[in-house]
Amino acid sequence: MASDEDADVFEITDFTTASDWERFIARLEEVLHEWKLVNNKPKPPAAKDEFTSGEWLEKTDDICFADFKFLITYHYLNVSGSKSESLDRQSPDNDVEEEEKKEDETPTVLTDLMSTDNDFPSKAHCLVRLYGLQEFIVITPADRNKAIDSESRAKVLLSSVSVALTNSSSSIPVFIQIQQPWRQMYCGTSVMSEMSVEFDVIHLTRIPQQYSHLAGLLDVFKSKLATQVTPRPTVDVAEPPDLSSPMEDEIGCSSFGSLPFGAIEDPISALQLFCSWYSLSEDMIVENQNYSDLDPLLAPQWTAKIKKTEDPQCLLGTYIHKFLKHCYSKETTRDLLWNILSEEVENDASADISQALHRLTENKVGYNIPSLSNVVSKAGSRLAVKQAEAPISQDTINDILLFLFPDAKDPLEKANDDSETENACENNNPSKFTALLESLPKRLKTAPTDSLVYRLAVCLCIVNKNYGGLKGLAQLWQEFVLEMRYRWENKYELEGVSKSAPHLGSCLLYQKLQMLNSCIEKKIQRETLFKGYTSQTNLDSNSSEMEVENNSESNGKCESENKKRKECCSNKLDRKTSDSSADDDDEFYECQDSPSKSPTELDKDVDEKEDFSETMDTSQSESSSFVDSVTHKPEGRLSAFNDIQLLSTGEQLYVPVTQEPAPMTEDMLEEHAEILAKLGTSAEGAQLRARMQSACLISDMDVLNFAANPGCVLEDFVRWYSPRDWIEDESTMSNDNTQTKPKGYLSPRMQIPGNVWYEAWQSAKPVPAHRQKRLFDDTKEAEKVLHFLSAMKPADVILQLMPCLIHAAIIKVVENDDSDIPRLKDILDQVITRASKVTRAFNQNAKHYEDLLRMITTLENMIAQAKSLRTKFTTDLWKDCDKEEELSQFLTQLLQKPEVDIEGASQGTVGSCLHQLFIAQQKEVNMIGEEESLSENKNSAISDFPQPSAREYILRTMAPRPAPYSKTLPQKMFCSIMVGHHFQLAGAFTSDSLFQ
Repeated sequence: MASDEDADVFEITDFTTASDWERFIARLEEVLHEWKLVNNKPKPPAAKDEFTSGEWLEKTDDICFADFKFLITYHYLNVSGSKSESLDRQSPDNDVEEEEKKEDETPTVLTDLMSTDNDFPSKAHCLVRLYGLQEFIVITPADRNKAIDSESRAKVLLSSVSVALTNSSSSIPVFIQIQQPWRQMYCGTSVMSEMSVEFDVIHLTRIPQQYSHLAGLLDVFKSKLATQVTPRPTVDVAEPPDLSSPMEDEIGCSSFGSLPFGAIEDPISALQLFCSWYSLSEDMIVENQNYSDLDPLLAPQWTAKIKKTEDPQCLLGTYIHKFLKHCYSKETTRDLLWNILSEEVENDASADISQALHRLTENKVGYNIPSLSNVVSKAGSRLAVKQAEAPISQDTINDILLFLFPDAKDPLEKANDDSETENACENNNPSKFTALLESLPKRLKTAPTDSLVYRLAVCLCIVNKNYGGLKGLAQLWQEFVLEMRYRWENKYELEGVSKSAPHLGSCLLYQKLQMLNSCIEKKIQRETLFKGYTSQTNLDSNSSEMEVENNSESNGKCESENKKRKECCSNKLDRKTSDSSADDDDEFYECQDSPSKSPTELDKDVDEKEDFSETMDTSQSESSSFVDSVTHKPEGRLSAFNDIQLLSTGEQLYVPVTQEPAPMTEDMLEEHAEILAKLGTSAEGAQLRARMQSACLISDMDVLNFAANPGCVLEDFVRWYSPRDWIEDESTMSNDNTQTKPKGYLSPRMQIPGNVWYEAWQSAKPVPAHRQKRLFDDTKEAEKVLHFLSAMKPADVILQLMPCLIHAAIIKVVENDDSDIPRLKDILDQVITRASKVTRAFNQNAKHYEDLLRMITTLENMIAQAKSLRTKFTTDLWKDCDKEEELSQFLTQLLQKPEVDIEGASQGTVGSCLHQLFIAQQKEVNMIGEEESLSENKNSAISDFPQPSAREYILRTMAPRPAPYSKTLPQKMFCSIMVGHHFQLAGAFTSDSLFQ
């Protein structure tokens, strides 16, 4: 039974199943149809130099052969559609004539092989340079680590490509990359009706001696054709001189306030000169091992090209890059400086007594770690360090601090520095960039160029590179923080920081220093007047109030009485200040002395308080008091308010002396907004939020209420503070043309029960501005700023200073740009636009600054290249001054274009300059004097030009192949010989497939 079942089983082989080879061919045909590369009409030859200046496009797709993946890429020159449309219009309607014309048309690949308009393109695909094709397909392994390194695999792929091209009737050349990619070796084919083209490349690392000249290459070309032909070779000779002359500019930094600029090494390594001969027949020239007719001076065409140094090291980019990389450091200032701080013992007995309580309460440990407070108390304005271990010496620290704070210099030295700075500014600011430099601070969130923060950013960048890196940066920053505290405690204003509220359009560090400067200014005013609170407005108001009072007082008092009153007032204030030194810093009151004083003494004290403003000006006379209209004596009046009377008493309404609101930096505003947002939307939160926002309102109500205008009501305050909330009725006129008292009412929002304005008015007290709690507590805010500065890590300092450093780098680029390069101006505009976004970002990011720094380094490299060229092409190379403009235009084109044609070759103006440059280089290499000629030298073998570093040959002909009776078809061979590098031979040989 089992044997019968085995007999019924048989195997069927399906020969219709596609193999991997067939799938590869089918996929390739599918791609050709998708890209519409089948049955196309021949294209006309490309215009002259279109391979270099035209636009090359490509399409890419995937293709597999078994489990091996390939990338298939279609490269083609983008030609305008006018030519194709004209071809379509010129095509005949008659099918017979169209078929005859199609047979007569030359395929695109054969036209490209014989075209001489685009030989030796300076910038194109390697296959374009080898064969001069304007469209082709390249099949490369998808994995660059894998290569087609066997001949059998290459032949299988090439045969598959031939089958696919034949099936799809496509004549486009297809190449397969073989061997390693760096060798640029390809094998390819192009299949047409009755003919085909075979492409092959040979690459050798050593140059065969017999094929290093034209005669040997002609032998190879003829042997490949196997027929008698007359080829027309084309020769290109490149002769690069060594242009390594030193730069004339100063390398490095000459001061702490100027960033360095320029390349450390020459950004242009060589200038290559290409001498070309076109369409020369075999019998016109001779070149072999012993003789050559190819003299560069007799070449009909010269082209020049500069060889740029790859990634040259530039000073500006290097300095800022090394400064920026510390942004990723996590170390604090104490971590960096703990081992260089010195332990000084104070020998002063008074100092020991003053610190006795602190010594009793401090922790007792076996070791002593100096804290910032200890260092500040002991060192004052200088950091006590071990000089032998400190990265920056004390003399250098002193020089840097004098640079940062020029107000500490001698007047004569400061005047000299100012004059030098003005001269430098006049020389470094070209007129064409004046508008750009003026608009730069408005576009970037930075600091003014003459500010302390700007100088500090540049100085820290230089110190980081030249004085100990991150540790030197931390030492200088610590010295800067101590100098800030010293100036705050000793009331020295900061030079280079504007005396105004923090400007939110500036960087955060500049806003902090503006806040500190405002605190110093308030402290000076407050301590000058010996009062608890007085602002600049108080100074002005006191003088204005004195003028009002002087109009109603008598002038018969003596100066001796004024002096006695001032001395008495000063003694009493000194006593009051000493008695209230232990009180809270937030409250400042001036109370009367003892109630047991007699009424005469009390009146005298009141008069002394009223005349207190006279103690700062000896030229002012004694003032009298205003008439008390209700119960309180008016105090703190500034001026009359537009002849408006109080509604209740009919007296004049006076503008009071008010406190200025506290200035805030952007981080303080953000913190304040977060606190208000956290209060929520509840009734209690809303009420608390309203109180926090109405501190200035309450202060103004206190000073307007009984202090300056006794008897005023809420309506009077609204008429002064918010006139739009007071709705006034039209005045009524009586019969005798007298105006009645104006009437009005509050706006609806002011009449809401329990509104903030009404509640604040109910709690208003008759307190003048100088007796109120300070809205701007300069002591508290200054300590906040100093704590902010001392708590910053070096990484945070660098990130805060980067906007100013980018600003300084852009200015440095603008100052050194003396060339007319359109591409450079475009990149500069992109840098400024990008810097505007980066510096104004809410969260500063070091990655964004790195991208910006790469663009700035590119600009620096381009400017260094232009300077290097101008340094090499000196005025000694040309005799006529009228030709200087032509040479300058040539140098600009060298920087913009891959290759530049030289008009007139060796006989032109630029050609003569290049000839003289080669002669000077040959004299330097062969150690020949400048006055001695090369032709008169005893060594007659020395030529004006060095031996060519590279030679390229193109051999073309029309010859029958493979048999003498075959059709005459185009044949081409390209050879590239680079001395010391490689020998490359590429052939495109057409075969007749009909008459073989």
